[in-house]
Amino acid sequence: MTDTYTVINPATATPVTDVPLADVAATDAAIEAAHAAFLRWRTMAPGDRANVLRRFAAVVDAHVDELAELEVRNAGHTWGNASWEAGNVRDCLNYYSAAPERLFGRQIPVAGGVDITFHEPLGVVGVIVPWNFPMPIAGWGFAPALAAGNAVVLKPAELTPLTAVRIGELALEAGLPEHVLTIIPGKGSVVGERFVTHPLVRKVCFTGSTEVGKRIMAGCAEQVKRVTLELGGKSANIVFADADLAAAAASAPYAVFDNAGQDCCARSRILVERSAYDEFLSLMEPAVTGMRVLDPSDESSEMGPLISAQQKDAVEGYLADVDVAFAGSTPGGDGFWVPPSVVLSEDPQERIWREEVFGPVVAVMPFDDEADAVARANDTEYGLSGSIFTSDLGRGLRVARAVEAGNLSVNSHSSVRYWTPFGGYKQSGLGRELGPDAPNAFTEEKNVYIAH
Repeated sequence: MTDTYTVINPATATPVTDVPLADVAATDAAIEAAHAAFLRWRTMAPGDRANVLRRFAAVVDAHVDELAELEVRNAGHTWGNASWEAGNVRDCLNYYSAAPERLFGRQIPVAGGVDITFHEPLGVVGVIVPWNFPMPIAGWGFAPALAAGNAVVLKPAELTPLTAVRIGELALEAGLPEHVLTIIPGKGSVVGERFVTHPLVRKVCFTGSTEVGKRIMAGCAEQVKRVTLELGGKSANIVFADADLAAAAASAPYAVFDNAGQDCCARSRILVERSAYDEFLSLMEPAVTGMRVLDPSDESSEMGPLISAQQKDAVEGYLADVDVAFAGSTPGGDGFWVPPSVVLSEDPQERIWREEVFGPVVAVMPFDDEADAVARANDTEYGLSGSIFTSDLGRGLRVARAVEAGNLSVNSHSSVRYWTPFGGYKQSGLGRELGPDAPNAFTEEKNVYIAH
């Protein structure tokens, strides 16, 4: 460890603690120790590995409040969100604890013998976690990977390492063998780069910007190394005139302003059928201006601050170029606060409509008919998520099939469930996380033919 990083509370802009950052030598040592631990972990009886993961889940459950408090201070998440996020780690571990005993191969009929397949773990998996959802995205990476028999080295974002470090300690407390899950705080240019180049790391899971994801994918290609990428988004919320407009307008702010808009799944483009456009906006305005934007430790807070001064400046740069139709408030003070803001857009080439702002800003645009709505929704390089509001469920299904995105909801904004697949189309990513098949993505399928 050659350097440290000062973690800042984004609600107050005050220091929380200093965290050591790993250098290349420390990263290499962690990867090599993880490989040695993998050779033991993979041979543990499946039922024993399952029991360890269940104990891990139980220990996380006993520390949900502690983890939530850490995330409130470190990431500025509201108490309600942080509690859910810690619980999601527990739930992922419980869900995937069943996988070690259910990684079934197949027997395939052949002439002259028997043909069988096995799912074998890859080895060391490098998981690179972003700062916007540090706990759940960590769990989405390590829970299925561990269940499949791999060892994991996990790099939290420099801005938000505290919950990952604590979860690593809880893993040891639960009895997970040492080095099977290793947390390595450090810079992406050092630790993340070494995950990409070190030959003992057999897969990299990255969540973050599309720009960085492209570089990771290119680096992994040098070794034909597996990669899963969950990248940017500019998701559409499509509201038809026949929808329950009051419900759609009341829920729309939470689909984009949750976590202060720092969410790849944020429905940051709202498309409203022209005949309902004015009514929708009149219903949405009080929902936005009435949002409780408070200190995130206040349990009634519905939106907290942005993660950093740099992110605040970036979001305010977008707002400086547009007219804000209406906005909520902030508590002020020294934190990194930007109010939830609504912009009306008629030009699909505007930056605010096309680029991922990653802040509490949403653009609203009218559309003329179903074909126009689909065309406008698909007119983006991204394809992660989205919502469709209509009382015509046939239309809802038609539009869901036509929109180029990996996770869509009809009359809902729900994107993520640990028991269903998650991932994007186009430049929103590659591969899928979560769901019942996630452990298979951390295995090689081996085929064995035995002659009679």
